[in-house]
Parts: sequence; structure tokens; C-alpha cells
Amino acid sequence: MKLFTIGFTKKTARQFFTLLRENNIKKVVDIRLNNVSQLAGFTKGEDLKFFLNQFCNIEYIHDIELAPTKKILDDYKNKIITWEEYELLFNDLLDQRNIKDRLYKILSNDFDHICLLCSEATNDKCHRRLVAEYILKNYPDLNIDIMHI
Repeated sequence: MKLFTIGFTKKTARQFFTLLRENNIKKVVDIRLNNVSQLAGFTKGEDLKFFLNQFCNIEYIHDIELAPTKKILDDYKNKIITWEEYELLFNDLLDQRNIKDRLYKILSNDFDHICLLCSEATNDKCHRRLVAEYILKNYPDLNIDIMHI
């Protein structure tokens, strides 16, 4: 089973949608806290939902329960906490929110060719990687491979 992640920053619309199509993504789960920012460009919530459906036949879900809180995000951006502290706080938040049950409700534990979307260009310091790793850890029997595209 392949679980994908993608960030849209530093990608053109052509690159972004081509990557999704080439990897046979069937559902994009937008895990951004704010998906309507002017900085989102072609990935603004309702626009992205339309583009994915009309041009790629990909389902779209926006789920802020898989996003950090504004405080955690701001504290990291403002260098109040380190990335390591961010990771700990975010993973604790996923546990507090009972994300395993939530994932069952929205995805029925079918993570194959699902793509977690966030804005960061790379996954190394992005919560989409942490969500993917959380899924991997909590579903060891599903034989999930994480693919960052």
C-alpha cells in the first residue's frame, strides 16, 4: 500500500497535477490549517477541489484535525520552540485528537494512493511527514510505504 505526501510550494500547477496523476492518486487529504490564504494560489480549498475533481478525477477532503494548532505552528515559526519540540507537541496533539479513529471515519483505513497535502516544499520539517509516520506507526499490519512526491 502506498501513502503519498505532497507540498505545493515551489511547484507550478502543471507540476503539481501531473505528479498526482502520474502517481494514480485517488484522494487528496488537505491537512493545512488554512487552505484559503492568498498564498495558496491554485490550491485554495474550493478551487483545488474543483480542479482535482474535474481534471484529475481525484476526490478532495480538507481536514484541519490533521493540522497543528495555530499556537504550535506560530511558536515554531517564531522560533519559540525547536523542530524537535514541534514534533513532540504535534504527535501528542494527534493522540489527544484520537486521530486513529478519525482516520477510520474519513478513510476507512484505506490509505492506498491517498495523498496528504500541505504547503511546505519539502517534507523534512512539515507536519504531513509526521501524519504519514503516525499512520505508518498505528497501522503496522497494512504494509504502508510512504512516498513523498
